[in-house]
Amino acid sequence: MKSTYGQFCTVARGAEVLCERWTPLVVRELLCGSKRFNDLHRGVPRMSTSLLTQRLRRLEEFGVVRRDAVGKVWDYSLTEAGEDLRPLVMALGHWGARWIGSRLRDDELDAGLLMWDMRRFACIPEFPSTPVVIHFLFRDARAGERAWWLVVEDGVADLCRDDPGRELTLVVDASVRALTEVWAGDRTPQHALQSREIRVDGAKRAAKDLWRWLGTSAFAPTRRAAGRLSPGGQSATP
Repeated sequence: MKSTYGQFCTVARGAEVLCERWTPLVVRELLCGSKRFNDLHRGVPRMSTSLLTQRLRRLEEFGVVRRDAVGKVWDYSLTEAGEDLRPLVMALGHWGARWIGSRLRDDELDAGLLMWDMRRFACIPEFPSTPVVIHFLFRDARAGERAWWLVVEDGVADLCRDDPGRELTLVVDASVRALTEVWAGDRTPQHALQSREIRVDGAKRAAKDLWRWLGTSAFAPTRRAAGRLSPGGQSATP
């Protein structure tokens, strides 16, 4: 099977580099600041490590990614050509948020990926100066992915799979779908709380501030705007 379209058109030639399966998501992870192989893999957990290695090598060959030795490990980063993909990847995300975002199947829900996304985009300046430890419990996650701890201290957010043994600020009990929909902009926290699909236990002030601390996906504003549109793209309200 040919790996090229056999056309001089730069759309075709660009697609040969960017549009292989998983490649846009690898670029997304690099744009989000992941540098180490394990961090990249956490952002694409259903991609095999061998395929991730293959895709990184191919992007390196095309001058999109550079690889630098840092001690005994490799750091991956985007070249100028790779950074130029940022508006394309963001535009694709906003397009998906507007036209496809709310059609999540059960097999597209992933507690680990959700928590990883929330960790890296948490609104750190909104957190108090004192340490914050939030324990997330997912009622319906896959085995081994039901308990997470988000620790924010000294301006750094850390995500733990094992109990860090710290005093808890809040406990968030949720279904994966409900918290994903809040994060993506399909629902408000208030709606999910009222339906009991999310429950937040802890001090009243901290529980109220939680949603300001966590923020939302970069594409949530587009998703929220799309939720006010009919399927034909017209406003659903007078």
